[in-house]
This record gives sequence, structure tokens and C-alpha cells, in this order.
Amino acid sequence: MDPRAAYSPSHLAFYDFMFSRFFRRHMRALRVAEWGMPEVPEGVPLVVFANHPSWWDGVAFMLLSRRLFPGRRMFIPMEAAALARYRFMLRLGVFGVDTSGPRGAAAFLRAARQVLAPEHDDMLWMNAPGRFADARERPVPIAPGLTRLAELAPQACFVPLALEYPFWTERKAEMLAAFGPPLRGAALQAMPREARAEALATALAGVMDRLAGEAIRREPARFRVVEQGKEGMGGIYDRWRHLRARLAGRRFDPRHEARE
Repeated sequence: MDPRAAYSPSHLAFYDFMFSRFFRRHMRALRVAEWGMPEVPEGVPLVVFANHPSWWDGVAFMLLSRRLFPGRRMFIPMEAAALARYRFMLRLGVFGVDTSGPRGAAAFLRAARQVLAPEHDDMLWMNAPGRFADARERPVPIAPGLTRLAELAPQACFVPLALEYPFWTERKAEMLAAFGPPLRGAALQAMPREARAEALATALAGVMDRLAGEAIRREPARFRVVEQGKEGMGGIYDRWRHLRARLAGRRFDPRHEARE
């Protein structure tokens, strides 16, 4: 199974449009912390390993990869039974993983080796815990498959990604993200597996903790907006407020904290 065989740039462009439209309807903004913008070397494959707090993580992967890593192809492992319900995702770089036994684990590692081949600069994005996990859970769970990847791809860089979805002052939630400093695959490969898993968990937890602090501060200026959603209550009430502002010669600001 080579995930690259089913990959379709035209399908990806179409669903990027659809995912972006869906995001703007249901989220306020995708914000990346200024200190958490990705800084990765060119020309090497990447493993982006994130926490897994929400269903929205897949949408976050799509938007972040397309806007912050242009020109790089992204591939995502997904539980095979779930992927069977969303088969269109096969064309977007998503590939199925059978989590029921060792054969499925071996198939995942074979697919990952193909994605992370040294002659490409493709990316493997994955949820580090291998399951949904609250952003406050410590220690951060690390799936065995992630721990094994450095043995297959020492040339890759491993990049931690923290995700949070807090509600601030608007009806819709914020999608917050931050990347941490990359870990060299060769350095991880040199560690025993237990120490390697601890190093990955520590790196991810550090970024998660720092992002949690930013979520508590509620200061949008400390973030870079990657995708902007609609603000305000929407519906008849916002249309009435818009009309009232026009009649008064004022610019309409739909935000809850806006002064009228």
C-alpha cells in the first residue's frame, strides 16, 4: 500500500475549498501563536505529531498544511473502519490503518516508510496519542507507531503541534495552534524506545502547555490569523444591527466586544 498512489492534487484543491468554507461557517478563526510558527529545514521529510483533543483536528491539519507548508504533500494515517465512511479522503493523502493487531501495525510502518522516503520532502501528519485525549492529560500519550518512525526515517524531522479549541468572546470557538522546535530523527533513533517516547511526549507537552497559557491570556494580537471565520451572532439580529449602523453612518462591526 503506497498512499502516494491515490493522491490527487485536484481533489485536494477542491476539498481545501470545501473545508475552508465549512471552517468559516463554524469557527471564529484559525490562529497560530507568533512564537509557534513552524521553522523546519527544507528538503527533508517531516513528521508532524499533534495532540488529539477534537474531531476538528483533521480540518486543522488540512488548513495548516496547505497554508504554512505550500508545495509539500501531506499524508495522514486514519483508523481503517473510520476511513471506510469517508473514502473520498483517500484522494487527499489519508490512508487506512488497521489497529486490531500486529499486521496492521506493520502495514502502517510500510506506508510511513514510503511517505518519508529521503528523496521526497513529503509530510506525515498524525495524532500522537492514537486516540482522542483531553488537552490537559499528562503525561501526553504517545502511540507506539510514532515511536517507531525514527527507526525507519532518521532523515526526517519530527515537529510537535499543539491544538486547542477555546471559546473566547464570540459565539464560535477559536482554533488555536502552535508548532514546537523540530526534533532530528537521527537523534531520536539513537535513543532506546522508552526514552524516545518520553522525548516526544515532553516536546509535545511543552508546546501544549505554552499554548494553554496563550489560550488563558485571550490576546488575539499574540497570534497570526491563518483563516478567518465569520463573527457575530448572524441571522436577523445582525442584519438589523448592520442596517442600524448604516443609517447612523457608522461602520458595522459584528463582534460581541465591538462598541456601538
